[in-house]
Amino acid sequence: MHLRPEDVAAELRIGADEQLAAALEQLVLWGNLRADVDTSRVTTVEDFHRKRSLYQLTAAGQAAEQAITFYDEAIGRRGQLQSVALADIADQLRSLKAIAADHDPDPAKVHLLLLFVAERFSSLADNAQAFMSALRRAIDFSDGDVDGFLAYKERLVDYINKFIADLANSGAQIAVLLNDLEAVGHDRLLELAARREAADAVPEGADAAGPLAKAEKQALDGWRNRWRGLDNWFTSCDAGHPSQARLLRQAAVTAIKQLIDAVGLLNERRSGRSDRSADFRVLARWFAEAPDDEAAHRLWRAAFGLCPARHLSVTTETCDAWHHLPHGTAWQDAPPIRISPQLRKTGIYERRGKPNQVRDRSADREFLRRQAEREAAETGAARRRLRTAGPTLLSDLDVLDPRAFRLFLALLGDALTACKPEDTEVKTVTTDGTLEVRLSLVPDGGTATIRTVDGVLTGPEHVIEITDLTAP
Repeated sequence: MHLRPEDVAAELRIGADEQLAAALEQLVLWGNLRADVDTSRVTTVEDFHRKRSLYQLTAAGQAAEQAITFYDEAIGRRGQLQSVALADIADQLRSLKAIAADHDPDPAKVHLLLLFVAERFSSLADNAQAFMSALRRAIDFSDGDVDGFLAYKERLVDYINKFIADLANSGAQIAVLLNDLEAVGHDRLLELAARREAADAVPEGADAAGPLAKAEKQALDGWRNRWRGLDNWFTSCDAGHPSQARLLRQAAVTAIKQLIDAVGLLNERRSGRSDRSADFRVLARWFAEAPDDEAAHRLWRAAFGLCPARHLSVTTETCDAWHHLPHGTAWQDAPPIRISPQLRKTGIYERRGKPNQVRDRSADREFLRRQAEREAAETGAARRRLRTAGPTLLSDLDVLDPRAFRLFLALLGDALTACKPEDTEVKTVTTDGTLEVRLSLVPDGGTATIRTVDGVLTGPEHVIEITDLTAP
């Protein structure tokens, strides 16, 4: 409860000198410590007049110590994606679901299970936030230790991929368990936990309508808030408000893409590719070495593609005429652009009279929007069409429509590109981070034949597994 200056000196392994006494007095002035007169060892009048103090930690001092400890832990925390925490939360929710089926559940078991779920969930959320922040800083400062970052990237991509798969599986299970618990009445379990906590907050014999009822209400509000946070983390309210687990999965997929882009940029820097200024210097040397003006003009047209000033002015009438042309019309068959002789002569052309009205392009934008939605829907259908239920032989794939077949060829090309000559198995993720492909060569498997609308594809037999990483 109290410490003397010599006790503090012994704990710090220093001498009890004037510097220590000044430090303790300063803490008293700040309000961290409370000083009481020490009269327990007074034996003479001189001892009575000599200043002796007992120091005790105040509430403000204890809060300051806890804040400093928390600050140190937060600064040193690197964060991690806790796949094990997901499994623990799912297991404890299953136990809660089993207890909720009883007519008279044990309050102690309910309270302990809820405490464990709250602790694991808080750790999972805090560590995931710290990990994504640290990952963002690692990507931003990836131009430091290049070799270290490349080695870090290989392990990190595998680590994030594993967590994405675990989050998709365990997160869906947790969401189902939360819905089941709410269906059987989870509020009854929260009331049992709140009542048990309130029993420690109020002395025995307190009036139920007084402090005990108030403590129970405060505890119940706290548990309902924790449950709401847990539910919002794993369950999506609607399409406009996705769950935090879904947002974390999307952020992890985006981080993989950013890691790959950062690695590509580092490889470009290391390979010594020329920048734009170097390209212009080379082009200037080519112009200087051109044998005549005609060769310089040909070089200009090849480098910049800017033929005489026709690109500077396109009239509204010409745009309307182009708009109604059939697709694939050759440029020499299209209506010509009318250029003012004054523009050719002086390089300046001002149209007199009333300015042209701004063309209404809402129909064009609506057409492009419908086309983009149709292409997105067709691509999503093709992705679902290619997704396999597990490892599948190439020869067992069904007849593929043209869009699904083009997507399949792209996936197959990515997998074969990532495969080294000595490898018999390869795993890769598409550049947009939406599909994962596993490809394994079948020894002595013969030739696989895939029949499509466009024709027949043949090649060595492989086992392929395509996983949609965006699927819930």
